[in-house]
Amino acid sequence: MLIRDAQDADLEGILHIYNDAVQNSTAIWNDSPVDLANRRAWLAERQEQGNPVLVALDDDGQVVGYASYGPWRPHEGYRHTVEHSVYVREGQRGGGVGRSLMRELIQRARSAGRHVMVGAIESENRASIHMHQQLGFTHVGQMRQVGCKFGRWLDLTLVQLMLHSERRNP
Repeated sequence: MLIRDAQDADLEGILHIYNDAVQNSTAIWNDSPVDLANRRAWLAERQEQGNPVLVALDDDGQVVGYASYGPWRPHEGYRHTVEHSVYVREGQRGGGVGRSLMRELIQRARSAGRHVMVGAIESENRASIHMHQQLGFTHVGQMRQVGCKFGRWLDLTLVQLMLHSERRNP
């Protein structure tokens, strides 16, 4: 498996994974699939902000997962904190793709001088919560019934990772 920065040629694979999550899971709380132009604009925005979008490719060069981070909140005081996302293609989950993407994403955030990485995970997604705990994220809260999808309320589990062990001034 190869992990590298996403390129325009990877957008079809990213789109497939994204829309599958929209249509078949509670990993993304959107109800409507998006088109290639949407993912192209998303990638361009992340790149313009200097935030990574990583892809994992299998031996055939197919996108089997992707991960990224972006601003956690729009206010300047939060500029050292990022929120990440990681998604793996159906049939590839549980094999280390997500964990490998996250390790690289965490390293990129540390190298970029970020201070905290935040994750927001649908509370019934035990596999994702467990993976994040194994990577050093700590559970910092749960927000009950803040979303809905597939005709039911969803709870949101919040996790965070302090990217630098020492307490330092910004």
